[in-house]
Amino acid sequence: MTLIHNEANNEITGAKALAGETEKKRLVLLGSTGSIGEQTLEVVRRCPDNFVIAGLACGKRIDRLIRQIEEFRPQAVAVEEETAARRLRELFPGLEALSGEAGLCRLAGQIEADLVLNALVGVAGLKPTLEAGRAGRDVALANKETLVAGGELVTTCFKASGARLLPVDSEHSAIFQALAGNAPETVAKLILTASGGPFLGWNRAQLEQVKPEQALRHPNWEMGRKVTIDSATLMNKGLELIEARWLFDIPEERIEVVIHPESLIHSMVEYNDCSVIAQISLPDMRLPISYALHYPDRPDIGLTSLDFTQIGQMTFRQPDHENFPALELARQALRAGGGAATVLNSANEVMVDRFLNGKAGFLDIPDKVARALAAHRPVERPSLEELLEIDRVTRERVCQWV
Repeated sequence: MTLIHNEANNEITGAKALAGETEKKRLVLLGSTGSIGEQTLEVVRRCPDNFVIAGLACGKRIDRLIRQIEEFRPQAVAVEEETAARRLRELFPGLEALSGEAGLCRLAGQIEADLVLNALVGVAGLKPTLEAGRAGRDVALANKETLVAGGELVTTCFKASGARLLPVDSEHSAIFQALAGNAPETVAKLILTASGGPFLGWNRAQLEQVKPEQALRHPNWEMGRKVTIDSATLMNKGLELIEARWLFDIPEERIEVVIHPESLIHSMVEYNDCSVIAQISLPDMRLPISYALHYPDRPDIGLTSLDFTQIGQMTFRQPDHENFPALELARQALRAGGGAATVLNSANEVMVDRFLNGKAGFLDIPDKVARALAAHRPVERPSLEELLEIDRVTRERVCQWV
C-alpha cells in the first residue's frame, strides 16, 4: 500500500515527546471558511500549544476569513479574487494576501509549513496538492476530488518526494486506523460504509420529485452543500471508492460498500483470516480531522464518548444500484481509466451546481454523468495538462446538455 507511513518521522516525534519538547506544527489550511475548515480551526483551538496557523485560503467568504485572520494571525492568505486580496492587504499591513490558483499553490508549496490541510471543494484542490507533494510536504486530504481526478499522478508525486497523504474523510480515516500495524499482504478487502443519505429506500418516482432543500437535509452529518448532495445521490461513496483505491493501493474489486444508516461504524478492513477491524465512534468530523493533524498521536479534543448501551442496534444493507446508480458509475470510471474518473468528477460538479440552482432535477445528476462517461475517449496515462483539458471539455459538454 502507498500511503501514509514514515518511520523516521515517527521516531523523531517519539524522541521529542520523551525529551519533553513541544514544537508547534505549522499548518496551512486551504478552504478555511467551509465546514471542514471551520471544524479544523475548532480542533486547533482545543490544542493551542500544538499548532501555528501559517496560512489560510478561502473563496468568497471574506468577512469570515477576516475574523480568522484576526484570531490566528497567519503569515499569508489566499482568496479567489484580487480585489479581495487588495482589501486584505489594506486591513492587515504585513500580511501576504494572494489570489487565484497561483495563490493557492504558493500557500501549499512555498509558505513555510509542516502540514497542508486541503479542504477545498472540487477539482480546484488538485494543483495545490501536487504543489505540496513536490515540495515534500505532508497533506491532510479532505478534498477527495484530488485523488478522483488525478489519483495516479498524485500518488506518484508523493512517492517520489516521500511526503505523506493523510486521509481526513471519516471513511478513509477509519480504514487508515484499522490498517495500523498490519502487513499489506494480509488485507483481504476494504469495506466502506455509507449512511444512505436522506432518501434511503426511495424509488425512482419519488426521487424525480426531490428538491434541493430536501437533499440538503442529511440525517447524520453536518457537511458542505456539494458533499451533502453527493451523499444523497451516493456519488460521494463512489468518489470515496476511487479515493480509497489510490490511498491504499487496493484494486477496485476488493473495495466493498455497505449501507449503514446509523453512521457509527465509519469503515472496516477485513483480513485474510476473516477477522474484521472497524473504527467506531459518534459521527463527528473533528475526530478524523484531529487524527490527521496529530498523527500518530490521539489527544483529547473534548468529543462525546460513544455509549454502547444506548445504541440499540446497528443495521447494514446492500446499496440500491437501480435507483442510485452513481456508485456503479464510479466503478465504471475506475475500471476504464484514461481520465474517465476526471470526467465522472467534472460532470458531477456541474450537475450538482445545476441542481442546487434549480436548473436540473435530482435524477439528472447521474443521468448526465453516465452520458459524459459514454462520450469520453480515454487518454493513456494522462498528464496534469491532459487531465485539466478533460475537465474543461467535460464541463463545456455537460453545460451544453443542460
